[in-house]
Amino acid sequence: MNQRETFPAATTLDLRTLLRIASPATAGFISVIIAYLYRDKLFADLTNYPLTLLLFIWLFGTMMWCAFGVVRHAEAVAERLGEPYGTLVLTLSVIAIEVSLLASIMLHGENNPTLARDAMFATLMIVLNGMVGAALLMGALRYWEQEYNLAGARAFLMVIAALAVFALIIPNYTKTAPDPIEAPYKALLFAAITVLFYIVFLFIQTMRHRAFFAEPEGNGGHDMLGEEPEAHLPQAGSLGFHIVMLLLTLLPVVLLSEYLAILVDFGLEGLALPDSLGGVMVALLVLSPEGLTAFHAALRNHLQRAVNVCLGSALATIGLTIPAVLMIGLVTGRAVHLGLDEVQTVLLILTLFVSALTFGGVRTNVLQGTVHLLLFIVYVALIFSP
Repeated sequence: MNQRETFPAATTLDLRTLLRIASPATAGFISVIIAYLYRDKLFADLTNYPLTLLLFIWLFGTMMWCAFGVVRHAEAVAERLGEPYGTLVLTLSVIAIEVSLLASIMLHGENNPTLARDAMFATLMIVLNGMVGAALLMGALRYWEQEYNLAGARAFLMVIAALAVFALIIPNYTKTAPDPIEAPYKALLFAAITVLFYIVFLFIQTMRHRAFFAEPEGNGGHDMLGEEPEAHLPQAGSLGFHIVMLLLTLLPVVLLSEYLAILVDFGLEGLALPDSLGGVMVALLVLSPEGLTAFHAALRNHLQRAVNVCLGSALATIGLTIPAVLMIGLVTGRAVHLGLDEVQTVLLILTLFVSALTFGGVRTNVLQGTVHLLLFIVYVALIFSP
């Protein structure tokens, strides 16, 4: 599904390669131990801003490193399992990171009922405007125009648009919002329908219409200089090895999310930073590995791969995180507000409309990428000056 740094094409692992593969998990567990043993000292005085900034850089950087490691091991598992199980492993690995972050921030400190909504909205803006815009612009600057599979892009956008409107706009116009506290049965209904949306799409993508999401015929991924694309080498290690390493690399992210939540809550409540920044931080941590993959694919003239990565990330996040967050709200009694405000609603509808125009043909150019990036700049500006 994604193409990232690959390990040597071998069935066995030498010591040097093993240490390199295990380095994210090792750094993660060392960070967990330090945070656990010295929690009282490290987080006692968050008004010491230089120390607080260093703590944030340390925790966020370590979690980002582990997130890249999780996705690499998930890809290795996916290669060995095949479809549709490979796609499920990749998706569930990324969603586990996002849900653990959201749960930690939701359950720490004061109730932040809009955190999940902000994370969903940030994901859509970062993916549909930031990642898509940058990928299209980089590809267009190198190749002038690029081709992709129109049927696949339309399928992605159709489900993303339906889910986005259903989950983030409709709650503002119902008499009772799907809040786990005020309307638990409606929250369950929203969660069930959202999961159903995603399951139907997954069936289409991995089984019934897999050709919709394949590279267009004749687009071999060659660049203008006639260079051949790099071979995708098989990753070293057995299936069992990568499953164990995936879990060991994922665990520090889940454990460190509790400590990162302390810093996020302090920033949102103590420093009066915009509440939307919490959702942006969660989205950036989850989407960064996917973004780098999409940019690399666009530069190799594999635009369909970039489209699959970008739109697939948005769909999986909104399709699986909303049900998880609603279930957390039902279990813990925390309020969850999904409806966007007026400005966010307009920006979301504009983004969906522009995305439909961008992927309404079979070729892209520099104009589409520029427009999406400008919309992303508007989104970032509105966070700090709503």
